[in-house]
Amino acid sequence: MTSTLEQYFKISQRGSSIGREVRGGVVTFLTMAYIVVLNPIILAGVADEDGKFLGGGSTPGSGFATIAAVTALVAGLLTILMGVVANFPLALATGLGLNAFVAFSVASQMTWADAMGLVVLEGLIILLLVLTGFRKAVFDAVPRQLKTAIAVGIGLFITLIGLVDAGFVRTTGIGAPPIQLGIGGHLEGWPVLVFIAGLLLMIALHSRGVPGAILIGIVATSILAIIVQAITDVGPSVVNGKVVNPKGWNLNSPEWPDKVFAKPDFSLLGDFNLFNGFERAGVVTAALLVFTLLLADFFDTMGTMTAIGAEGGLNDDDGTPVGAQKILVVDSIAAAAGGAAGISSNTSYIESASGVGDGARTGLASVVTGVLFLLSTLAVPLVEHIPNEAAVPALVLVGFLMMSQVKDIAWNDDEIAIPAFLTIVLMPFTYSITAGIGAGFIAYVVIKLVKGKVAAIHPLMWLIGILFVVYFAIDPITNWVG
Repeated sequence: MTSTLEQYFKISQRGSSIGREVRGGVVTFLTMAYIVVLNPIILAGVADEDGKFLGGGSTPGSGFATIAAVTALVAGLLTILMGVVANFPLALATGLGLNAFVAFSVASQMTWADAMGLVVLEGLIILLLVLTGFRKAVFDAVPRQLKTAIAVGIGLFITLIGLVDAGFVRTTGIGAPPIQLGIGGHLEGWPVLVFIAGLLLMIALHSRGVPGAILIGIVATSILAIIVQAITDVGPSVVNGKVVNPKGWNLNSPEWPDKVFAKPDFSLLGDFNLFNGFERAGVVTAALLVFTLLLADFFDTMGTMTAIGAEGGLNDDDGTPVGAQKILVVDSIAAAAGGAAGISSNTSYIESASGVGDGARTGLASVVTGVLFLLSTLAVPLVEHIPNEAAVPALVLVGFLMMSQVKDIAWNDDEIAIPAFLTIVLMPFTYSITAGIGAGFIAYVVIKLVKGKVAAIHPLMWLIGILFVVYFAIDPITNWVG
């Protein structure tokens, strides 16, 4: 059995071991298990055009358990598929940002089933682009140093995600400054202290070269969180979508649940109408909605797999991950599968970097993560009690590891330095991987153009630049044609 795994996943060839792959897979799951809870929080509280809620029921949140179970099921199956087919340490789940767009911009103009039909259609289109080689060709057309900038930008992005999810950085609710340290410029509450303790522990373990530093940190911090909650009874920060205690735990309260296992409800599977959205919202509007989903999906994954490959030393000299075509095929299938399952487009997760940072280098880690997601369909009550503060320190540490690649960018060359700079800073500042990539690509084309170096611009970079102009101007375009 061991030799079979070694040969199939090329574990030794990539400088890893079965133990490291298992550990990395567990770390990735713990870092992104929040999606099992966060996806239903986003999707279950929004009514479609007919006033109905996803997962059944006539009240906000009534479909929470169903959405959570299907979210875990689809994430598990697709992540295993990524591991087995592409042999890459990349996990997939419902895309954040994409699910919010589907909920607030798509379902508001049609039924939930119609909205999911558009998601399926977007996934099929992007799969076609992969199978024809177009998506891979676009990836190859991107200059290597821009790919490096994408990885660095994502490192800063996931660092900000970790700091915000832990409550270490918060919005102010005013124009300037838009964000601040903690509450009113001060760190308050036990959960933030737990986050800081977890981060310092991970930094200490990593600095000492302790194997499994991230996993040890997550487990130890989770235990600390349970103890702190038992002593202080802080409770959650948000209840039923409303902030009730700014000093409370983010997303989940680390209390041991009354029951660990529950029978999952998968009734959402297959709840979609492929083309009815065009009839409900109009052909032009529906087409623009599909285009927006397509563009975000297309480039988010490109950035994610580049960053993961760079962190794990799995990219070639041009910055392209090994097995890129297979990775893109699985990711494209995931987009359609998420819509067909009724829980929004699934995509590759940058949180996979936490597992790679802890040693994962092959698809075996993805298989482990996927199996844990499948098991979590039975343990939704337990997953609901893992706090962000225990897991997101891993994102901050991995953000540092990814930031180290910034030295490979030629900062004395404006033609690449300015596009790279915009790519890096706009990802965290806009909370969007796609926005950063788009701004960098447009700047690259414009600078080459004004310097008279038109011949140096790959034809596909022209096309990408134009598409991103449309992407950024989608709202006025929609209003104009509507």
